[in-house]
Amino acid sequence: MQAIEPNWISLLWFAVFATIVTLALLVVAGMFPLGSRPHYQRSRVAIALIVGNGLLLAALLVGTGLYGYAELRWSTLIVVTGLVVLFAPGLFEAWPPSLRDGRTGLMALIGVQIVALAALAKLAGPPWSNMS
Repeated sequence: MQAIEPNWISLLWFAVFATIVTLALLVVAGMFPLGSRPHYQRSRVAIALIVGNGLLLAALLVGTGLYGYAELRWSTLIVVTGLVVLFAPGLFEAWPPSLRDGRTGLMALIGVQIVALAALAKLAGPPWSNMS
């Protein structure tokens, strides 16, 4: 494993974060265009959930990209990202429709993205953030 990627723990973390980003992207992209959504999913709460997920997704995408760039080899970064993009839609299709297309899924996704951002901040944050 050392010949392929010496920092394999960071590789595993990057794969987890990239999978969350890809699944979140699929969920959020499925919410557009808003005009085609059922009436109950066009409420202010639903739109706030979509916007909140979009903002968290953008932050997680940038953080994951910077983490991968800083911790992994370029070849590993490209291969792992390609594998995640290739296989994450299969995970997405295995979810029940209520998690893919409803408010429950959007609320769960916000929680997952917040936990992922916290883990990413803990892993990649400045050294002073580890002091308690």
